[in-house]
Amino acid sequence: MLVGLLKRQLAGKHAQLWAIVVLQLVQAAANLLLPTVNAAIIDDGIVAGQPQVISRLGALMAAIAVVQAVSAIAAGYLGAVVAMSIGHCLRAEVFGRIQTLSSQDVALFGTQSLTTRATNDVQQVQAFALLVFTMLFAGPAMGIGGIVLAVQQDMALSVVVIVIVPLLLLIMYLIVRRLIPLYREGQEMLDRSGSILREQIIGVDVIRAFVRQGHEARRFAATNAGLTANNLKSALLVAGMLPMIMLVVNTSSVAVVWFGGHRIQAGLMNLGALTAFIAYIMQILLAIMMSMYVLMTAPRAAVCAERIQAVLDTEASVHSPAGPPQFRLDPTQPATLAFQGVRFSYPGAEAPVLADISFTASPGTTTAIVGSTGSGKTTLLNLIPRFLDPTEGRISLAGHDIRGLPLDQLRAAMAIVPQHSHLFTGTIADNLRMAAPDATDGDLWAALETAQTMRFMDDLPLGLATPVGQGGASLSGGQRQRLCIARALLRRAPLYIFDDSFSALDYDTDTRLRNALGQALAAATVIIVAERISAVEDADLILVLDDGHLVGQGTHRELLETSTTYREIAESQLALGGTL
Repeated sequence: MLVGLLKRQLAGKHAQLWAIVVLQLVQAAANLLLPTVNAAIIDDGIVAGQPQVISRLGALMAAIAVVQAVSAIAAGYLGAVVAMSIGHCLRAEVFGRIQTLSSQDVALFGTQSLTTRATNDVQQVQAFALLVFTMLFAGPAMGIGGIVLAVQQDMALSVVVIVIVPLLLLIMYLIVRRLIPLYREGQEMLDRSGSILREQIIGVDVIRAFVRQGHEARRFAATNAGLTANNLKSALLVAGMLPMIMLVVNTSSVAVVWFGGHRIQAGLMNLGALTAFIAYIMQILLAIMMSMYVLMTAPRAAVCAERIQAVLDTEASVHSPAGPPQFRLDPTQPATLAFQGVRFSYPGAEAPVLADISFTASPGTTTAIVGSTGSGKTTLLNLIPRFLDPTEGRISLAGHDIRGLPLDQLRAAMAIVPQHSHLFTGTIADNLRMAAPDATDGDLWAALETAQTMRFMDDLPLGLATPVGQGGASLSGGQRQRLCIARALLRRAPLYIFDDSFSALDYDTDTRLRNALGQALAAATVIIVAERISAVEDADLILVLDDGHLVGQGTHRELLETSTTYREIAESQLALGGTL
């Protein structure tokens, strides 16, 4: 999975890759030449008493060292450029795929998990790529070259090399094999830890209100302890690898000096050759250490690559139609919305969320949807912009099936105020212009006035330039709702959808806002979900949902006479003792 992911990202970068390989090989070759030249200086210069040989070979060593340094720097620079490019492209690719996923698809992964995959997981793959491009080719080249040149220096003494190399590789294999499941488990624990932390930060007031700080602290502590234990296990394995390798290498170095010294005394080996042999042992160690460092990061990167690829391989359950649009929708013209036998079920669910929903909402009218919590009101609205697709049935806009229209064109034909009033980091003007980037300040103020925001906008010294915290945390619930309504009003669309968008407003503000909306949206098709009967009693058509079924539709007066469910909702709210 990791190799395939990197291979795809490296398409078109073959020139840089070959340059990195060549530079690393030059770097390795330079490192391998230095001990041989140094041995010649000792044997042919120092021992033989030839100062000119020392000068000549010393200059050669200096030149080789310069080539080695320049090659290492150039390879490191190119490797960093390619690795950062991989990280950049992966983040963009994951972000782009997330943007195509439906609400249902996002729920399968979880918001926190997707965030971790797009940030931490990509960072791990990027770090692995940087190590690969910095040392992976140089490491094996130095290791193999060191073994060959060590054997060339003294065949008999090379038995030490033949013993230690397989032993070192075995140690690395056993440890890396255990690291893979630990890293996979650790990434899942990191997701859970981040999810709990996010919940506790967002819901801090609720936690305090119910005096649950201790319980939440223990819940986080349990997850944190599991993550710490997992990280400790992997860290101990990694930490234990180096001492084990150093023990083997130091033991082999002692053996080389011991046997080499005896061979020099016997006249079977030169002093320079022993010095070079020890240097090659160190280079073999360095090569193994470099490879080990790459292999230590490989398991975590492989797990992260699997998680990233899982997102990239997810086909969106909602997508634009292939080929040219079957029809074109004029966003400036009124449009009728119709549901015909619509049904929606989540995969694997025993009962549908919506069943056999049929109604028509015409231009110039307001259609209201009421029902108890969990009756399917928001799900019904999510089908209109195709945040979800119906399991059965047909939804049409202006007489055409909405599945025949590209998603961007469909959603451009409607203005939506979601159930949760979400604002983004920036200014009030930035948030409003999400709906109409070219809107003037005059347009913004007109929408704000219609949305009944002037009472609190007049109190803001910076006006439209007032900064808004993430999620609109610096504003009250009612202020956020009205700003979201103003944002929707800036888009001139044939269809307006309000999902319980007046729940945080007081009665007086609610009344004034609905009157203003009635004038501003007189020609549009308006769909409203509301909990208050007072907010829907003037609607041209009211739909009553109960457990996903449409149990009544009509005007307020008609439903009071024909729908038991609606009458119970109305009586519980208005409590007028039958004088409704």
